[in-house]
Amino acid sequence: MLAGATLVVLGGVLGLAGCSQGSGPKLSFKTTDITGANFARSLALTDAATGEPRTLESYRGKVTIFFFGYMFCPDFCPTTMTKLNEALAKMKPEEAAKVQVVFVTVDPKRDQPKLLTDYVRAFNPSFAALTGSEQQIAETAKEWKIIYQKAQVKDENTYLVDHSTQMYAFDGQGRLRLMIKHETEPAVIAEDLSTLVRTTT
Repeated sequence: MLAGATLVVLGGVLGLAGCSQGSGPKLSFKTTDITGANFARSLALTDAATGEPRTLESYRGKVTIFFFGYMFCPDFCPTTMTKLNEALAKMKPEEAAKVQVVFVTVDPKRDQPKLLTDYVRAFNPSFAALTGSEQQIAETAKEWKIIYQKAQVKDENTYLVDHSTQMYAFDGQGRLRLMIKHETEPAVIAEDLSTLVRTTT
């Protein structure tokens, strides 16, 4: 779903449910299993807190869930981050500790690194944020099948951003495994993340 829009086609993402990958174990999930999907294969952005480069390899060893949004988002972003915090709270502490939530900004101009870091950590101190140049964000979004565009523009610093609202979960080996819709309940997210933690890390 695209925040602020009525309809969006995610390039066949929804049609990938149930596809398999020979190198990964076949698991049963309540969210959409996209194991073996041919996208979100690369990442080259910057950690908003440290300024260090981050790639998919940076998160190996943890189940990682990525969400693309922006600080000034009035609805989908804060509710998604709240849900992810609630999901971690429903997991066993030792399993939650093996999950990394990563917020990727689609509005790097306004989402300055310090403010962006404070924003995500307000939901949970363990949450991380990634940023980059507008070109880097655009390239990453394309690779990850994320759609975003400015809306209700009043001036160069006053606008909303319509954006895709799905989350993506990777297992501890860095394989894309799940697409999680925004409306998914925290308990369901927690169950699927726990399954990934127990079986792939």
